[in-house]
Amino acid sequence: MRITEKAIAASLLALLAGCSLFGSKDTKNQPAALVEPAGSLQPPVAWKYSIGKAGNAVFTPVLAGDSVYVADGDGVLARLSAATGKEIWRIKTGTDLTAGVGSDGEVVVVGDKKGVILAFDANGKELWKAQASSEVLSSPVVGGGVVVVRSVDNVITAYEAKTGAKRWNVTRTTPALTLRNAPGMVISGPNVYVAQPGGKLVVLALAGGLPRFEVAVGEPRGATELERVTDIAGAPVIFEKDVCAVSYQGRVACYDATTGAPSWSKPASSDVGVAVDQRFVFVSDDKGEVAAYSRESGSNAWKNDKLSYRRLSTPVSYGRAVAVGDYQGYIHFLSREDGALIGRVATDGSPIQSAPVIAGSNLIFQTQAGTVTAFAVE
Repeated sequence: MRITEKAIAASLLALLAGCSLFGSKDTKNQPAALVEPAGSLQPPVAWKYSIGKAGNAVFTPVLAGDSVYVADGDGVLARLSAATGKEIWRIKTGTDLTAGVGSDGEVVVVGDKKGVILAFDANGKELWKAQASSEVLSSPVVGGGVVVVRSVDNVITAYEAKTGAKRWNVTRTTPALTLRNAPGMVISGPNVYVAQPGGKLVVLALAGGLPRFEVAVGEPRGATELERVTDIAGAPVIFEKDVCAVSYQGRVACYDATTGAPSWSKPASSDVGVAVDQRFVFVSDDKGEVAAYSRESGSNAWKNDKLSYRRLSTPVSYGRAVAVGDYQGYIHFLSREDGALIGRVATDGSPIQSAPVIAGSNLIFQTQAGTVTAFAVE
């Protein structure tokens, strides 16, 4: 199948998924009505900032040092103080963006719909441009002196962070049908952990792209291509000795981050990523249920089904709460210990699809309409 056919199929799958989740004609899949929280947690707004609309892309803020970098679909890129939200600089990149932001505090990287990679320094000055093999949806990652980019044709390329010189590239096979999402990447130590279509988590050496190990978070099953879609959702998470991830129509699982040896896995289906803390791994599944698993054993600690089919974001654990956004821009706070709904705040009414970001005492969400809000969570 040609790449163009794959893109069409992926778009159709995304459309089908959206229809089933919002359930306009299927009453079983209607988004759950909001219920009154058992608690009264309503964190105050520490600061708010307006960037432009995301369009069909998803832009996740990135924390680097004491700054947060945000971008929008029209090509605006901004650097903010993580503590106050004060704008340090704001520039127009001159192109429609589809991916970003990646930064290590010195280099800031975004990607556009034609696969152009744009890198800037910490002051917003352009450093270099490079051409990826196809459109870029996954946020680039920066670390160890390199920028790693994954394009939709599943080519993983590393560039010299300061100059844009190509260091290496790895081409991976792509299943016939995939979700049109943005499998994430994370750099940790000498490695880059790359989420893949088809349920694979691939770990490559930053120095030369050589494979360290590969694990199957989800394995394709079923008679049809649709049933066999099992892409990893969101970005893998490194926490101490573990790397954890979740796949669509697959599993949530944790592995030894150095060797890939499996710790545990449980059946799960999610089109967003996981959150991990000292005790738990948290998953928002594709039915709108939020579940907590023991990080050590994988045993189920609790599950909350009060937000069914509300198209939840990647969760985040912070303080005594687990926070998750939904398709109407609400942020719901669940008890970290038992999953009870203990609070809720509203944003601008547009979907929250990007992963939340923790910045010191602030919890930061970006909506699809471009509102970036930091909440001071106790």
